Parts: sequence; C-alpha cells; structure tokens
Amino acid sequence: MWHTSVPLHFRTNDQCGDKPFGGNLSGMQKGIAHAVETTVKNIKYRNMDRIKRKVTGLLFLAAAFLGFAFAAPLHAENEKPFVVPELTQWNGGDGQTVLSHRIVAKGGKNAVKSVAEALAADYQALTGKPLTCVSKVGGGDIVLQLKADKALGDEGYRLEVSDRIVLSAATQRGLFWGTRTILQLVEQYGDSMPRGTALDVPQYAMRGFMIDVARKFFPMAYLENLVRIMAYYKMNTLQVHLNDNGFRQFFGNDWDKTPAAFRLECETYPGLTAKDGSYSKQEFVNLQLLGDRYGVEIIPEIDVPAHSLAFTHYRPSLGSKEYGMDHLDLGNPEVIPFVEGLLKEYLEGKNPVFRGKRVHVGTDEYSNAKKEVVEQFRHFTDHMIRYVESFGKQAMVWGALTHANGETPVKAENVIMNCWYNGYADPSEMKKQGYQLVSIPDGYVYIVPAAGYYYDYLNCEFLYDKWTPAVIGNQTFEEGDPAILGGMFAVWNDHAGNGISVKDVHHRVFPAMQTLATKCWTAGKTTIPYATFDVRRKALSEAPGVNELGRLAAPLEMAEVKAGCQGPAEEVGYDYSVSFTVDAQTEEKGTVLFESQNAVFYLSDPREGKLGFARDGYLNTFNYRLPAGKKVTLTVEGDNRSTRLLVDGNLREELKPRTLYVITEGQKADFVYGNPYDARPEVYTEGQKMYYQSTLVFPLRRAGQFKSRITDLKVQHR
Repeated sequence: MWHTSVPLHFRTNDQCGDKPFGGNLSGMQKGIAHAVETTVKNIKYRNMDRIKRKVTGLLFLAAAFLGFAFAAPLHAENEKPFVVPELTQWNGGDGQTVLSHRIVAKGGKNAVKSVAEALAADYQALTGKPLTCVSKVGGGDIVLQLKADKALGDEGYRLEVSDRIVLSAATQRGLFWGTRTILQLVEQYGDSMPRGTALDVPQYAMRGFMIDVARKFFPMAYLENLVRIMAYYKMNTLQVHLNDNGFRQFFGNDWDKTPAAFRLECETYPGLTAKDGSYSKQEFVNLQLLGDRYGVEIIPEIDVPAHSLAFTHYRPSLGSKEYGMDHLDLGNPEVIPFVEGLLKEYLEGKNPVFRGKRVHVGTDEYSNAKKEVVEQFRHFTDHMIRYVESFGKQAMVWGALTHANGETPVKAENVIMNCWYNGYADPSEMKKQGYQLVSIPDGYVYIVPAAGYYYDYLNCEFLYDKWTPAVIGNQTFEEGDPAILGGMFAVWNDHAGNGISVKDVHHRVFPAMQTLATKCWTAGKTTIPYATFDVRRKALSEAPGVNELGRLAAPLEMAEVKAGCQGPAEEVGYDYSVSFTVDAQTEEKGTVLFESQNAVFYLSDPREGKLGFARDGYLNTFNYRLPAGKKVTLTVEGDNRSTRLLVDGNLREELKPRTLYVITEGQKADFVYGNPYDARPEVYTEGQKMYYQSTLVFPLRRAGQFKSRITDLKVQHR
C-alpha cells in the first residue's frame, strides 16, 4: 500500500527556484492546483505504475491549462543520482541510508575479497576514513556478491540501497565498476546514500583512450594515475602508442635530425630504446598488472611500417628511399624479420612482457602510390596479424585497407580495427569484410595539443549531445551493431618540441575522459542535459588519491618559507595565483624556490640567473632578476595558455603561446630579420609553424636552498 502527501511543485518559465502550489497564482489557477494536489493525496493503489500514470495524467492536464513545467517528482522517490558515466537504469526509493563503514564480501572468495580491498583502500584515500571487512550483515553495510545474472553481461552490476547497500554482479569486473559508483556517490552525498535500485550495464564493450607516448614522453607515474582515472569512470582500455616520430619540416627537412623514439626497453636490438625517456620491461609489466586490478586493459602498440623513423634511425638500411625514412622499405627482405624479432621479445615465453590478450601492430598511413607497394603493404599487414596470433594474442590494426585496396588477402576474422578516417578505411566495407570496429573518428575525437588542427580540446558538448560509438565519421550505424566493439579518443603529440607538458595534455584529456566515458557506457540513453553534466562532473575528483590537475580544497598560506622546508602541497593547477615577498639576496644560478616531481621554479635560472621555471625538459625564463638588497612582492599567475609575472602588483611579463615558423632557403626574402623571436613572416607554408607553450603547474612540494628571505606565501585559485 502506498500514498503520498508530499506537496507538488511546478516551475514557471521565468522562475529560477521551485514553488509549491498557491504561490503567485490567480484564483482559478489556485483552484485547479488545489484540486490536483488533493486528488494525489487521496490516491491509494497497490500498483506503482498505475499511480504514476494517474498522477502524471492529472498534472499534464493542469500544466497544459496553467502553462507551467514540472519541477519535481510527484512522489517521494529519490531522483537518479549523478555519476559519470550516467546510470542506465534507476528506480528511486525513499530516504537515505547511512554507511556503517563495514563491508561484507559474499561468494567468489578471492575475487570478491580483492574488490572489497580495493574499495576499502580507495574509500580511505577519498575520505580519510576506513572501511572494515566483517562476516555478518548489518544495517548500513556494503555487501558485495557475485551471482549469475544474464541481464548484467560481463561488466554490468546491480546496486540496491535499502537498509543496507547490496552490490551484485556476474563478474569481478562488473562488481568493481559498481564500487566506482559507490565511491562517486560518497564524494557527493557523504556517508548518507540515496535509496533506490540501479541496473547499470554498458552499451559498448570497449571504452578507451589512446595515448602517444612516443613524441611526448609520459612518466610511468602518470600512466599509473591514468589507469586509476580511467577506472574511476569505467573506461576499460588504454592503448599505448610506443613508437613514432616528429615532422621533418620542423627539423631542417633532415630525417637524421628529426626526433623519433621507441619507448620500451629492448634487448634484441641494443640501443634502439629512446634515451630521453623510456619504460623498463618490468615497469610495463607492472602497468599491465595495475590495469588488471583496476579493470583497464593495456594494449601495447608498435606502429609499423609507417611512423617507423625510430627503427630506421637504428638501422638505416630498413628505410624507404622513395617514400621517406619514416617508412620501412617493404621491398627489403630484412624488414619482416626485424619486426618479428622486435615483437618476439615481448610476446614469447610463459610470462611475456605483453601480458594482455591484444597487441596492436599499427599499419596506417603508408604510401599507396604504386600497386606493387599496396600489395606489399597488404602482405605485411596480414603477416603481422598472423604473427601476433601465433603467440595467442588478438591482433589490432589501424584502418587502412580502403586506402590500400588490392588483391592480396588480409585476415579479418577476429581482428580489431581502429576506424579513424573513412578515406583510409570505409567502415561499412570493413564491416562486410568481417573486422570488429572501434570508433575513433579523427574529426570528432582526436586531440593534438596546440597544433592548430584537429582539436586542442575536444568539443565535449557536441560529443555529449550528438555522438556515440555508432557514429564513425560520416557514417552512422545502428546502436548495438555487433560489428562496433566500442569507442575511443586519442591524444597525438605531433609537434615534438612545442613546449607542451604532461600537465597540459592531462588538462585536455580529463574533461574528454568524463565525456567519452559517458557516451561509450550510456551511449544514446543519456538523460542529463549537457549544461548540468558539465557543472556536476567538475565536482568529482579524478580518482581516489589522484590530483593531476593540482586542485586545492582551500587557499594555502605560509608566514615564512624556510630553505629546504616542506611546501604546503605538491603543486597548484591552472587558474592559480602564487604570491610571496622576497628580501632579495644575490642568488647563484640554478637556485630553486620550489620544486615538485613535475617542475622546478627558479629564483635564479641555471642559464642566465633570471626568474624562471623548468618542466618536461623545457626551461622558460622571465626577463627579470631579483634585485639584491631590495624587498619586492612577486606574484606568479598561471593558466592553460600562459604564465604571468607581477612585481609589486604590476604586470611585468606574460609568457604567452609563441608562434615559431620554419624558414626555408627559398622563403628568406619574405621574412623580417633581427631578433628571431621578433621575426614575423609575411607568408608561410601551411604546416610549417609551431605554437610553443610556456605554461606551468606551479610546484610546491619542497623549498630549495636559497639565501633570500621568503615570507607571506599565498597560494589560491583565481
């Protein structure tokens, strides 16, 4: 038996808040409102659906007459709670349940226990409070259980919040995803959980992100945090693009001077591994093991036969003289054995370096200028697919077989293809040939930081409102088409040397991650308006214990910063202000004010003795030296575009994005000479300019060894 006596609420078109009936209404409107409310109060049915239909019908009649819009539910049900990705189904209950801070693990002993332990660790990282595992169920307990349930598939879960919180799934991964929802609810509601029942099942099996670590090195610590972030938003695939190269037009059109990197330790070919940043084989194994614990599959990618300058730098005889040294020469009989030798190092043995079930072999953007070359490319692609499969792995490739249409057969069965550009691989045709497709359309989901093409930041509003993995370029498939395995987005760091930092990339990735997580899990079933989603997503953390964005919970202050002391935080992220007063002394070059694991801020930079900062191998300086013997107040302000220095409240200098142009011999007459930073070309060749970035996430972990007296430190978001 059910009844309601909850006041009904309407919202007028120009009303910001909600008002009960009887606000500023005419006599006739008040009469209708009173009649509807009285009717609802006296309805008593056993069938909840009939109640909803009766009440809704009455209210729509009243609303049509009054010209009002609904503002609140007509019963005491809790509204669908906000999580990312959005819950696919929710039935609201009444009231809240207060957590007891106990977990009960039921069934599937080891699997459930490991999920419970992960939940407890992340809950403590998020709240500072422990969860205790117990054996008997009581009120407010979190109960985790594995149970057969065909409706849930491999990754779905049920969450029932009544007098206790019961989370059930058919698999360990599904159970783990449910704990991410619990943690997000705790972030927003504290320990008082809204009652109701969720049935949450992803619409797509692969929900992922591809990161180019070749042209921009990312420390392993960042990749580990990236796994945690992806898991928090139920993204289950991280594709790591391990080799690539810069564009030679930025390096004197000289292949030998063009940077290229292979980022993984290699014993088969000593000296191949990049010297400016790489991962040991054990580090890469550990990343995959971390991914296993967090439900994120790590897919390693070795991109051949194009994008292969790192390999031709190592062995020049492998390079194509006709198509460029970033192309392996497919007519050279040494090429296939070389690539096999590389892959074998990571695939052979009982405990291979590549631990997961999938390996990506690249195969995109090779020349199709000649039929002979096309057939060689198709043979190479087919060979590498089968070679990877010979080690028990599933092969992945980039879509290129429309661009390289030919007669040589290429295996399609059980092969996954990243469909990125329909001119290279027509999705409908690839589906006919039997490939499993991953939707990663370049015109929608490619981030190329500060390049001036594709996206600097994804158009998240458009993607949220208009895109799902069923949309690949100009083709739209049916939602749930079995050929569409899922969707991904990508970061390509094309412009090696453009000053972009790991923090800059992350600032672009995180909002895209939350958006794509929603569209790959919930797809076309989203019900929350983008404006609401965009506001509320920002209230969620990146993941428990993760703060790559450098968010501050509150402003920070230190009366005096002593040399060598611990700072007030690790760092402060964009849209910040850091101010301090300096009783300046003469400082040696290289004197540090603050440092973190990501950056250094200098009172006297190592080259010129100026105020400046270094991160990611780039040194940026202000045209300002500390005035020895004087007292000044310095303020550093930073956002995702520039870094500013204020002296005694007055703007001294702003380091903004700077356009660097490639000047070739044939163009010299078109340029103004002088200071190279003042040169402004009158014409330039498209693609021959680079936007250099001078951004800084300000380091605060530890103070350096300085002579000056630093007081009145204030750190805040602006």
